[in-house]
Amino acid sequence: MNSPPPLARGLMAVYRRVVDNILAVVAVPVAAAALVAAARFGPPEELAGRLGEVRPAHLFLAAFVPAAAATVYLMLRPRAVYLVDYACFRTASNCRVPFSTFLEHAKQVPVVLNERSIRFMTKLLERSGLGEETCLPPAHHYIPPYKYCTIDAARGEVDLVVFSTLDDLFAKTGVSPGAIDIVVANCSLFCPTPSLVDMIINRYGLRSDVRSVHLSGMGCSAGLISVGLARNLLQVAPEGTHALVVSTETITPNYYVGSERAMLLPNCLFRIGGAAALLSNSPAKARFRLKHVVRTLTGAQDNAYTCVFQQEDDSGNVGINLNKDLMTIAGNALKANITAMGPLVLPASEQLLFALSFIARKVLSGKFKPYIPDFRTAFDHFCIHAGGRAVIDELQRSLKLSDEQVEASRMALHRFGNTSSSSLWYELAYIEAKGRMRRGDRVWMIGFGSGFKCNSAAWECIAPAADAQGPWATSIHRYPVDIPDVLKH
Repeated sequence: MNSPPPLARGLMAVYRRVVDNILAVVAVPVAAAALVAAARFGPPEELAGRLGEVRPAHLFLAAFVPAAAATVYLMLRPRAVYLVDYACFRTASNCRVPFSTFLEHAKQVPVVLNERSIRFMTKLLERSGLGEETCLPPAHHYIPPYKYCTIDAARGEVDLVVFSTLDDLFAKTGVSPGAIDIVVANCSLFCPTPSLVDMIINRYGLRSDVRSVHLSGMGCSAGLISVGLARNLLQVAPEGTHALVVSTETITPNYYVGSERAMLLPNCLFRIGGAAALLSNSPAKARFRLKHVVRTLTGAQDNAYTCVFQQEDDSGNVGINLNKDLMTIAGNALKANITAMGPLVLPASEQLLFALSFIARKVLSGKFKPYIPDFRTAFDHFCIHAGGRAVIDELQRSLKLSDEQVEASRMALHRFGNTSSSSLWYELAYIEAKGRMRRGDRVWMIGFGSGFKCNSAAWECIAPAADAQGPWATSIHRYPVDIPDVLKH
């Protein structure tokens, strides 16, 4: 990325300083003018005498109306929502699948996975950005793996991932299961009866009046949808309400055994993982404040609706088809999402430049190059869904982010693979494990999912973690790792 010359950087810094502090720039002269005007009235005794001539009713209205307006505003504004803490599933070494193991198991699938498919998967793994320590659920370690992907095995994956993660979360927060008022869980491809939230309620003996929702079929962006839903419920709930958000993808029953290349991609990219977050509308013990959630849905367009599609191939094998136009559709969804997020988070200087660019393009019939807002002025950390190397590359280019700003996403992909809706929490854990989070820092989470959706959330750090090792406890000392250029480009 080419940096502008020093003079241009200096002028831009002055411009931002002036525009971002425009209220102070205007307020100082106005206050001075008010003092000068007051001085013209004469000594304080004369000014007090003139105020005494004002009717009491007018003085009452002058004081009552602003106070009443402020009271109504404070009563009607939505409650603030906070993140008390979060936890991620800690993968065990016995679930690790090096590339050689993954390919060896794939070769044991019947003739459907021919040598051509194996070569394709080998090349894909080499370019994926995944490392040698990613993990698959126990059922995928059998030979052949597809024979053991039963519903009981899928429930076993939920037991392993979700319950161990919730145990960690309850231990970290000191909040008992009986204090949970709302449960929102998302798992796209595994929707058993009873549901995932029912399994959680049964395991931890939650109260009979707990509000519970299970979101399915929403893909990798479902984690932020769950956060948004929990926020909406918390904003109308009594103060002190707790909401539990659980994000995972149970991949045990979703091993594709066909030869369609577009449907082999999920086999190579998706790995076991999960996260749980405790939200509240009380700031007590909170570590982050949720500032904004912005959702963008492009499913009204046929190509966007079908770009991530569960279907059967010609042989009747079920899998997820990732369309070749996926990155283009994701880029368009991202543009729409940042257009909605920009006015909420960008400083005035960036919004003014964007507005001037928009007007110039309209006046000059599109001949003027559009201005891409610098979101680095609004956020200190970026958590981009670790859906794959191409996803991270595209967002880094579009948002003009540095390698360090996308480091958390690349390293989460390398260490854990694509863990679907929980990947953003692994990235946040990476930033904290590296000791980079500070009080007041702003975090932008960006997720993509089937439908097609682009969802984002803005957080503000209240208190960095005292012990931030989490899922990175055994590996953070080895990161970041160098990713060969063949993988990055």
